[in-house]
Amino acid sequence: MIRSVPRSRLFDGVYLAYLLAFFVYLALPLVVTAVFAFNDSPFPSLPWQGFTLDWYLAGGEGGRTGLFHDDGLLSALWVSAKIAFWVTLGSVSLGCVNAVLFERLEFRGKELLYLLMLLPLVIPGVILGVSILVFYSGMANDVSRLWGLELDIFRPGLTLLVMGQVAFITTLATLVIAARLRKFDRQLEEAALNLGATPLVAWFTVTFPWLLPSVLGAAAMAFLMSFENFNTTVMLTGSDTPLTVALFNRLREGSTPVLNAVALFLMLVSALLALTTLRQKR
Repeated sequence: MIRSVPRSRLFDGVYLAYLLAFFVYLALPLVVTAVFAFNDSPFPSLPWQGFTLDWYLAGGEGGRTGLFHDDGLLSALWVSAKIAFWVTLGSVSLGCVNAVLFERLEFRGKELLYLLMLLPLVIPGVILGVSILVFYSGMANDVSRLWGLELDIFRPGLTLLVMGQVAFITTLATLVIAARLRKFDRQLEEAALNLGATPLVAWFTVTFPWLLPSVLGAAAMAFLMSFENFNTTVMLTGSDTPLTVALFNRLREGSTPVLNAVALFLMLVSALLALTTLRQKR
């Protein structure tokens, strides 16, 4: 809204009510999920039967196994963390290279290449996952049939899953880092070169520190997007099951408060990571 434009009290009241309803709509499912993570009931539903920490700490007593004693969920959590780490490393590294490519260099076909980089953003995750699976699995099958070589890295598994997630998360990391690089004063680099620094030294001592807030922001975004991704992950996962797929499999068997406990744990970790990134930027 433009503050200089006069507004009636009715308009202010309606606008405030809209904002309140919007944020309640966003937050209410999260609040309900968090509350039922502590409900002393085998089902995440009303009526409320008392407060309990069994869904986090129970070790099998009374037929209850909490999150921190559930080997299946903890294993899936570790798998997702490993995937997110490698996806973050690959996406941010490629994002820095792409940012320099599109912001510093001029070459024929640059606009077309930029559009191709943005293409994964408009492709549904399921379609992207299926396309990657069909292409690489078909290539691995052809190589195995013609030359007898087994390219297991191109079959469903952690390697192919990381490659699939990097394919679209790199685009977002590039946009974040390139937006920061666009504001950089290149005279600072030129001054470092005039003082005897090599281009590589100038990059790591002058340019990269300027980009560091955007790099950290892109890394946090890439980690969270990889960790919570389901559409692409479910198509490319192998024997090692990530957390999102494990939760989906558990949910098909019937919802339990353990799933609410996992959701609350992830919400707190995500919020902590976001706050840490904001503090680092400041």
